[in-house]
Amino acid sequence: MSGVLGDNPARAKRIAEVSGHYHHFGGMSPYNALTARQAAALKDELARRGRPLHVACGYRHWTPWASDALRSLRDAGATSVAILIMAPHQSSVSWDWYLKHAAEAAETLGASAPRLVAVVQPWWKEAGYIAAIAAQITESTTGWSAQRFQDAELIFTAHAIPQPVEATSPYRAQLAETAAAAARALSHPEHAIAFQSQPGDSRIGWSSPTIEEALQAAHARGRREAVVQAAGFLVDHTEVLYDLDVDALHEATRLGMGLTRARCVHDHPAFIAMLADRVEQSMAASTSASS
Repeated sequence: MSGVLGDNPARAKRIAEVSGHYHHFGGMSPYNALTARQAAALKDELARRGRPLHVACGYRHWTPWASDALRSLRDAGATSVAILIMAPHQSSVSWDWYLKHAAEAAETLGASAPRLVAVVQPWWKEAGYIAAIAAQITESTTGWSAQRFQDAELIFTAHAIPQPVEATSPYRAQLAETAAAAARALSHPEHAIAFQSQPGDSRIGWSSPTIEEALQAAHARGRREAVVQAAGFLVDHTEVLYDLDVDALHEATRLGMGLTRARCVHDHPAFIAMLADRVEQSMAASTSASS
């Protein structure tokens, strides 16, 4: 796969840049392992509720592919499946492409593929997701006085997407709702949203402001400290680790600001319970529709 991507001159610079991020952390991303922990936690929570369902991970950019996940579910005896897209905010690149990929994966299995009977509905403002975000921020600021937390800039980030895509999707609006709900849960008087992980040499515009620009704006308003949480990501994988713990920290240091990054939601119990609720609702709706 690396050879195929490397043959595209237009993407060579970005590929080299991102490869450097991976090398910075030893050449591997923890994404698959952390997502597998979420899947295991969801399976355990459903079993605890008396709903022992099979749960499998399938990816669009790396193994195991969605077809591998469907194959494993089929081999485990599943005849129907619900799709849970592990992305909190919707756009064609963060949501629609994954639905398309799952449908194509089912086609590769032919008649033996489990039926796709439901898509778990988006959950960008569900209470369990918001509670998990707030809990991670609270944990990251343990020992802080209430005044110190109030005085810090609170920034929520998501992956930047091309502006033409953003203009035709609810992506930014959903992120803004997530951020506002989390800030309310934390009783923080102000907050900002920002974007990260955009290519630096694109000919088209991407979501703005960048995290660096958000830090600069906070510094200009007199903030001397920032708390950042990647609300558009669910686990601390390479993009979060590099773009926030390396690049954003570098910019904050240059500005003379302190920067504290809260973890993503990972397998926080409130988040997993919310996903279990959503799965149960989707499966119940599909059963009702087919009866």
